[in-house]
Amino acid sequence: MKKQFDRVYQFKITLRDSKPPVWRRIQVPETYTLWDLHVAIQDVMGWEDYHLHLFEMIDPSNGMKIEIGIPEEVYGEWGETLPGWKEKIAEWFTIENRKADYTYDFGDNWEHKIELEKVLPGEKSVKYPICIKGKRACPPEDCGGIWGYEEFLEAIKDPKHEEHEEILVWIGGKFDPEHFNPEEVHFDDPDKRRKIAFD
Repeated sequence: MKKQFDRVYQFKITLRDSKPPVWRRIQVPETYTLWDLHVAIQDVMGWEDYHLHLFEMIDPSNGMKIEIGIPEEVYGEWGETLPGWKEKIAEWFTIENRKADYTYDFGDNWEHKIELEKVLPGEKSVKYPICIKGKRACPPEDCGGIWGYEEFLEAIKDPKHEEHEEILVWIGGKFDPEHFNPEEVHFDDPDKRRKIAFD
């Protein structure tokens, strides 16, 4: 059974160091956890959720920087990371505490700036989460981080580039870095995603 909610949190997600910027604007229920927000970010950006992730943000109660994601004890180790599925966005994001850093894939190190823009009344006619705007395609998974993505774009634009054909085959024949349509975004159920990840 879905939890009832009255308000939605509007976030802007920007891929750091992307030029021109790759970004998305989403609205999610106030009942969301940081895990739920992680799944929404994956879905709206176009990532495939193959790798680990981490939120870093300021604890509004004491001003200390906190890590939220998948605790190391899930993998048999111990650390200081709080489990995202136990932390509510409403307890962390406030108008005074708007920002977080979100890193996906600690190898390619895709860093995102997360910013709470507004807290709004939810509309009964809208099925949340929803993407309301965005620009540009998400880089392909495992292309080597933001600097690898720049090299990838150079190679696909230049038919004379020595890796042009190989990269086109790898990406499936074509890639339009300018393409993004909010209506094409499909949001997965975060509870189902967690069961798949940990069961």
